[in-house]
Amino acid sequence: MQFDFRVCVMSALVWAGATSADPLFLPESVPMHVYDGGWEHFVGGGVAVFDCDGDALPEMFVAGGSNPVQLLRNYSEVGGPLRFESHTPRHLAMSGATGAYPLDIDSDGHMDLAVLRVGDNQLFRGLGNCAFEPYAPNGFLGGAGWTTAFSATWEAEQNWPTLAFGNYVDRDDPKGPFGSCDRNYLFRPSGLSYVRGELAPAFCPLSMLFSDWSRTGRADLRISNDRHYYVSGGEEQLWQMASAPRLFSPEEGWKLYRLWGMGIASRDLNFDGLPEVFLSSMGDQRLQRMSGQRVPMWEDVPYEMGSTAHRPYVGDDGRPSTGWHVSFGDVQNDGLDDVFIAKGNVEQMPDSAMEDPNNLLLQNADGSFTEAGNLAGVASLHRGRGAAMVDFNKDGLLDLAVVNRRSALEVYRNVSTDTGNWLSLQLRQDAPNVNAVGAFIELRVGDKTMVREITVGGGHAGGVAGPEHFGLAKAKQVQVRVIWPDGQASDWTGLSINQRLLIGRSDLALQVTAY
Repeated sequence: MQFDFRVCVMSALVWAGATSADPLFLPESVPMHVYDGGWEHFVGGGVAVFDCDGDALPEMFVAGGSNPVQLLRNYSEVGGPLRFESHTPRHLAMSGATGAYPLDIDSDGHMDLAVLRVGDNQLFRGLGNCAFEPYAPNGFLGGAGWTTAFSATWEAEQNWPTLAFGNYVDRDDPKGPFGSCDRNYLFRPSGLSYVRGELAPAFCPLSMLFSDWSRTGRADLRISNDRHYYVSGGEEQLWQMASAPRLFSPEEGWKLYRLWGMGIASRDLNFDGLPEVFLSSMGDQRLQRMSGQRVPMWEDVPYEMGSTAHRPYVGDDGRPSTGWHVSFGDVQNDGLDDVFIAKGNVEQMPDSAMEDPNNLLLQNADGSFTEAGNLAGVASLHRGRGAAMVDFNKDGLLDLAVVNRRSALEVYRNVSTDTGNWLSLQLRQDAPNVNAVGAFIELRVGDKTMVREITVGGGHAGGVAGPEHFGLAKAKQVQVRVIWPDGQASDWTGLSINQRLLIGRSDLALQVTAY
């Protein structure tokens, strides 16, 4: 039975009582940082956001391309202007980085970093107080390709995460660059060592994401590939993480998709417990809804839903847009998730728009989207690449950071008024996998349930590790339960709104602490 996406989302507003606030962001002054370099840095430019000093204010680790990376420590006052200072430890001061993702590899309570590079990928172990050291757990060797995508998960009964690295064009192939996509590598823990395997065929990925898409208890790997270089014969991919990984087949419901894949984001938008997927691309962006139960089937939502964002909405450049990082987040706290897309020409591609503003797509009551980037003040015309939507000053509103190629990093503070209620939830369990990657948070208000999965990966060359932000509109009380990575479901627990909570695990109960 086909389900009506818009009717389902409209009914959700019965519990949400949506607010009518218009979003507004103000640019903030931050240390100068530019992502730059030759053709190997036309792509990438990611930012990793995580708290590295334990004060619950998230820092930014920003890739620089041919410029050095920067670690920007967060000294913002709660609810006040955003203030960052550059404090890049000696071990992190490198060039050649395309992006980075935070995760606690060794489950010691300090976030580590997986740094993607043109050259040797590197892992760095967090030591606390934003100090790091080079790290090679279990003999890990990250390869020396042109790495542009990453994701990680904890597979069943493993003490260490499985790591996937996606490599772009093989720079050593004399027949390249077209049709010369490099190999992708999967690192799986085996006892006290990592075993490296290949994910072949590979089609020049720019984003990948492990997720338990159909909620079967196993995270599978979706990869978004750039057809500019695989030219023909390639496609989007979904790898089943069996003992020997294999691609899902058309017989299982997988559909052929070919696009200039740049970024992936997932979020359950229609309250059915399964994630919609947003794929950024050159030209039209693809919002896909899950169309099958227990099988990996997605369908593009109709054009009239307003999510295509295929051309600039300001200025007179009518050529197709180029989307990069894509993120979901409720910027008004109205109970409906919105979408941010960083936009910008690859370099000087004549068939694509040169003046290409970022998108802020606000979700409407019927599940459609309306452009608000210009109204909200985030319609930058720089060459956007990586980005992050995160609450930088603990005021309950999602702020924004955008990395630009050949232009300065931009950071915006969310100063929207008349916004709704909210809740910020951070999971914690005993080692291994202390941040509960693979867990599902279910937040119930009335007869509707919002679902979040804890993942590592997606976006474009960077991601956020930290609390999950829920916009709640006018709701005053919610109930929460957690399905932990091993499949055990907690009891439902009532929570008050407008606070930041650490959710720990104690048998079937939840240990709730404000922080």
